[in-house]
Amino acid sequence: MQQNLLMRAAGLRAAPGWARLDGISRIGLVATVLVLFCISGGMLWLVGYNYDGLAGSAATKIHPSTYMVVLFFCWSVLASGDPVSRAIHLASARPATLLMLVVTIAVIVVTILRGGAGIGGMVDTYVAACLLVFLLADADDETMATLTTLLHVVMTLNALLALVEFVTQTRFFPYRFDGIAFETDTRSAALHGHPLANAMITACYLMALISGSRPLSPAVRGTLIALQSAALVVFGGRTALLVSLALGLCYGVAMLFASLRGGRVSLVGAAIACLLAALLPVAIGGLATIGFFDDLATRFVSDGGSANARKEMLDLLGMFSLGDLVFGPDNDLVDTLRRVNGLEWGIENPFIRMTLYQGAIVTALVTVAFGLFMYELARIGRAGGVWLPMLVWIVLLNGSESIATKTNLPAKFAIVVLCLYRPERQTKAAPLSLASSARAPRSWPGRAAG
Repeated sequence: MQQNLLMRAAGLRAAPGWARLDGISRIGLVATVLVLFCISGGMLWLVGYNYDGLAGSAATKIHPSTYMVVLFFCWSVLASGDPVSRAIHLASARPATLLMLVVTIAVIVVTILRGGAGIGGMVDTYVAACLLVFLLADADDETMATLTTLLHVVMTLNALLALVEFVTQTRFFPYRFDGIAFETDTRSAALHGHPLANAMITACYLMALISGSRPLSPAVRGTLIALQSAALVVFGGRTALLVSLALGLCYGVAMLFASLRGGRVSLVGAAIACLLAALLPVAIGGLATIGFFDDLATRFVSDGGSANARKEMLDLLGMFSLGDLVFGPDNDLVDTLRRVNGLEWGIENPFIRMTLYQGAIVTALVTVAFGLFMYELARIGRAGGVWLPMLVWIVLLNGSESIATKTNLPAKFAIVVLCLYRPERQTKAAPLSLASSARAPRSWPGRAAG
């Protein structure tokens, strides 16, 4: 009776067991996100786990965080006490996520039947992201707050490590392919491994800091924005830097005019902004003098054949018949023609690569499902400004093989969106002494995450 009165006083209602996460699942979710953001292929190589290469066991081609999310998702279903009701609940709460998962499983089956490779990539890229979103659907406010804090801490450590690598010219956990590090690539690797993967997730996180993450104070947010901007330079991602700079400035100018029209300008804030604007050119000039931008400038002057590779990949489409492109040509032939035409490093567009290796039908299914999945993520956030990292994400994933090959970036991006754009609770506690004198129960799982 007293518990019911407490819930009514807090304006909350208890969730059934199949619509909330148990303690083990909550702890497992936090541990999974920690491993996802902190353990790169370079680190795994040090313990004999060849994640990024071709040699070795097939089991090592899947990231440990993917195994963890599968394990804890299955546990959460069994621990709910009613797996059928939980499955129905998740399907109704995240229909686009379910569609993405079903399409992925279908593509995996087709790939197996055709004798193709890359199954581990599909699991890491799509299955892990879908199951992670399913788990987050029932995460309560406390768990989401923990994940948000963890995200800020890990991304801060990642940026600091990147700057240390730049200053010392030492990469602690470099990207390796079958154990071979590319010594000529001096860009920072930090915690996420490949410099471009670092640049991509850092750019999305930076945009989320600018337009989301409302609980942060202006001072903390400004510090994090400056730190991530500096890290973005040493990662050497040209597209990530330019897109972030352009969209970030546009968003900042728009917010400035909105504040001026609304008359909500703080004199102290305006004074600080003017001071920073005056110091910014001096800071940039000083950094340029000590060579902070040298590596990035070199990549703008010499792109290592990246621009020519984009032209060659379009020419590659013309080498196959319409039937081959619709149903997917022979993968060995694609590999041969790709190398002959100077595309040893891959096809720098996910949809063209997917068309060449799996056919236009599979590409269309995956594209539609992934687009709906991204739309659902944006809707879950429901906070204003979520379009900013979403737009950066879409632009950047089209500049490399990204989601057409093995990557855990979709899972990381889902964490950024769901943590930094989670809606505030709509319910407020009633002014009753009974409610104020006792600890309020957990809110309905899933409200914090949308």
